[in-house]
Amino acid sequence: MAKYNDAKCRLCRREGTKLFLKGDRCYTEKCSLTKRPNATPGQHGHMRKKMSDYALQLREKMKVRRMYGILEKQFRGYFEDADMAKGITGANLLIILERRLDNVVYRMGFANSRSQARQMVRHGIFTLNGRKVNIPSLQVRVGDEIAVPEKNRKIPVIAAAEEMVAKRGCPAWMEVDAAAFKGKVNALPQRDDIQTPIEESLIVELYSK
Repeated sequence: MAKYNDAKCRLCRREGTKLFLKGDRCYTEKCSLTKRPNATPGQHGHMRKKMSDYALQLREKMKVRRMYGILEKQFRGYFEDADMAKGITGANLLIILERRLDNVVYRMGFANSRSQARQMVRHGIFTLNGRKVNIPSLQVRVGDEIAVPEKNRKIPVIAAAEEMVAKRGCPAWMEVDAAAFKGKVNALPQRDDIQTPIEESLIVELYSK
């Protein structure tokens, strides 16, 4: 999989919103978007031109892709799945992204960022319903339990999970017992559970052309 090796804060500044790519730093005054809220990266970053409808749609897609760490081919596949499912396509797309195992690990507070959660899942740090799993894109289901085996509980970020949950909060569709190093999916996420400012209708318009 392709990997972005440049400064992650540039991506937040490019999209004009926090993508929470650097963990705790994004919640402090050190966040580059907090320091320079109106400057896009590059020599002419201070100049913001009026964007066309296509540019707005493209930027919204890139914002969501970068937020969840998805490449174009996989993201397009998610959109096609969302389009074929019952309900509103845009909402379905976000729900599919939220159900990814790496995102669930991040939401439960066992990782500082989605990229870190993805790496930890690939290394087999977690179990799903008692079985070792290493597929970040796996879609969780209602009743699934994610846990950290005894041998992996000394990893600093996992040991601090309880503090992380207290700081970021936990979505209503899951529950976390940080002291027991486990969490459970109680329901499928709904559009209202996703508080990040996303205009998914722009993505639908882009792919519907």
